[in-house]
Amino acid sequence: MTNSLSEVEFYDALFIIGSNTTEAHPIIGGMMKRAARRGARLIVADPRHIELVDHAALWLQLTPGTDAALVNGMMHIILNEGWADREFIAKRCEGYDELWEVVKNYTPDVVSKITGVPEDKIWTAAELYANTARAGIFYTLGITEHTTGTANVMNLANLAMITGHVGVSHAGVNPLRGQNNVQGACDMGALPNFFSDYRSVAKPENAAVFQQAWHAPLNLEPGLRIPEMFDAILAGELKAMYIMGEDPVLTDADANHVRKAIDKLEFLVVQDIFLSETAKYADVVLPAACYAEKDGTFTNTERRVQRVRKAVEPPGEARADWEIIADLSARMGYPMEYDSPADIFEEVRTLTPNYAGMTYDRVEACGLQWPCPDLDHPGTPYLHEDVFPRGRGRLMGIEYEPPAELLSDEYPMLLTTGRMLYQYNVSTRQSPTLEYLAPYEQTEINPSDASAIGVSEGERMRVSSRRGSVTTRARLTDRVPPGILFMTFHYRETAANELTNSAFDPTSKTAEFKVSAVRIEKA
Repeated sequence: MTNSLSEVEFYDALFIIGSNTTEAHPIIGGMMKRAARRGARLIVADPRHIELVDHAALWLQLTPGTDAALVNGMMHIILNEGWADREFIAKRCEGYDELWEVVKNYTPDVVSKITGVPEDKIWTAAELYANTARAGIFYTLGITEHTTGTANVMNLANLAMITGHVGVSHAGVNPLRGQNNVQGACDMGALPNFFSDYRSVAKPENAAVFQQAWHAPLNLEPGLRIPEMFDAILAGELKAMYIMGEDPVLTDADANHVRKAIDKLEFLVVQDIFLSETAKYADVVLPAACYAEKDGTFTNTERRVQRVRKAVEPPGEARADWEIIADLSARMGYPMEYDSPADIFEEVRTLTPNYAGMTYDRVEACGLQWPCPDLDHPGTPYLHEDVFPRGRGRLMGIEYEPPAELLSDEYPMLLTTGRMLYQYNVSTRQSPTLEYLAPYEQTEINPSDASAIGVSEGERMRVSSRRGSVTTRARLTDRVPPGILFMTFHYRETAANELTNSAFDPTSKTAEFKVSAVRIEKA
């Protein structure tokens, strides 16, 4: 997030796009509802009637996968009507002409035909966002889990920059991270193309820093992303995997393709707190400690580095992740001489400029937000106050591109996937209380579509795509419009990702979970 969570309740306008916040991020969703009660105007862009729609001043019910067109339409109006912050654009941005060459073609009537959103609502959204000083953008996987996910994010940055809604408090572009330490994992270089602090592994000067610290040569070739790994396995180029805290058999797109790849591995290690669906394929399972059984730090969605403290001892043979990795490294010939997570964090701060001013003592109470470059720095509540990391912010024209998979006579319905409040990813199936509240998948289907196949509330229906087929219980609801289904991915018994499309964004390699063509029939 460019901004802080403490600001959310005090925005005057919130543009929430591709985020079912009250279910996927319920604490932040509660803040948004309090903001609405205080008088903030919520603009909610979502194909479904999610809970936040009930608190919104405006609901933009767009067709899944048309986010870029909607944002282009808003920018077209803002620039034509003189609602842009011309001073901010002139002082802090470049590429305006390139942006306008694209945006000028996205007139409200064109955008309405693409998105399904009425023209008057596009106008209202543009005016409300542009002409409210304390206005922020909030998005999650509904924006990124597309073949155009990177472009979608860049387009939201365009919208924020042309209105001057960045580099100040109560504004900005705020991605809500999907899990508790996604931000921290990325900060630490848990990516195949970056060291910590997002420094490219391909640059020798970056590698030299870490080679000197670790007294070991490093490979300067970027590694593979997740979908590339599975393709490499099937091509015979990748023979072994070490999977930590992930369950790709259940959570990755085109699950049958994933299973086929994992089954072909010569050696698989899974390190997890439960025997996941993926762990059932493993040659070796390393039992790990959960968050309450270990010390360390997490970095949350607002860039806040926070202490995690051991409350109980791990059960059985379970151990903290760092201990397992250090022991494994020693047995492979590279001793790691750490005695505690505090030792590791001290190394982190010496090698990661954004963390340089943090120590265990400083983050003990309530944490610090990076950048925090020195021990006297208070942390940074919002980013880009005076300058962007690259100097001027680059405006880029983003053309709308349709999803990778279109509807057809054989597969005439659109499936989109997401989360529900009562389960979290796939791990909470171990909780009897949550199982009582939500024991099985209930696929949302519009009553008119259910009637067409003769399915009543709670009855079973079969959903099939080009990749697989599952049976599920029907939940008849107007939350989804005709022609669209919604499923969660929490349930192994109804594995939604057997249906989803593994086509991925060319930059991030994130799969297009949000748009798949399917057909339905009574089971």
